[in-house]
Parts: sequence; structure tokens; C-alpha cells
Amino acid sequence: MVVRRSRTVAAPAEEVWRIVRDPYHLSRWWPRTERVEGVSGTGWTSVLTTDRGRAVRADYHLETSQARERRRWAQELDGTPFERLFSEVVTELVLTPAGARTEVGIEVRQKPRGLARFGGVMLRSATRRQLDDALKGLAGLVEGA
Repeated sequence: MVVRRSRTVAAPAEEVWRIVRDPYHLSRWWPRTERVEGVSGTGWTSVLTTDRGRAVRADYHLETSQARERRRWAQELDGTPFERLFSEVVTELVLTPAGARTEVGIEVRQKPRGLARFGGVMLRSATRRQLDDALKGLAGLVEGA
């Protein structure tokens, strides 16, 4: 399943890139991200908050990063609670400069596993909301800078 969302923000691509290239900034704009730990050149751990207020750790590895253009990361699922739900979760963010503005596109590719395969409509809707909230958070961050 693939979900794509985009939004044009009133900031140049360089300013947007400064935020999205640094995983430590995720807690400022990515939904449910409480904090980010263990950032290296190849990955990081996001501490996420559930609806019930519990903290859940999610590890990611960077697949590609092209300055001011594209960044793709994948969630490491083996041995985690997420492994029961997904066999793959990959997120890609693409920046398209438009003068003093930037179109930000985010795509999430998820391969549900087990019973999650039958929740396609709900999963797609939840992912759409997550991406819309991420774009709104990013816009608020770069437009307020």
C-alpha cells in the first residue's frame, strides 16, 4: 500500500532541507515523535507516544539522501512489535523548489502483514492523517522561521 501527500510551503528548499535532513528535528514536526535518540549517519531511533501515552521505540535506517532533493528511510521491523503488523515500511520525502516556496511530497510504502492486511481502508486513512499532520508541522516550523 502506498500513500502520498504533498504541500507547498512558503520557504526555500534549502531551509526545508535544513530541517528534514536532521532526524533530531523529527520531534518538532513528525506526529507522535516524542524524541529522537542514537542519531548516526545511517540511522536513528524515534521514541513515539501511543494513544494511551506509552512510549514505543522505532528504529530507522537511512536508505538514500540527496541534498535538497530527496530523503528515504525504512523502519527496522525485525524483533519489534511492528513486525506483527508490517513486513516493510519505507518513507520518502521529496523537495521540489519553486522560487521562494517548496513543494514537499511525502510517500509511505507499507506492506501489511497478518490481520493488518484486512484493514486497508483504516490503515490508508490513518497514514494519510499522519502525513497531513507531518506536512502541517513542517510548514509551521519552516514558515515560522
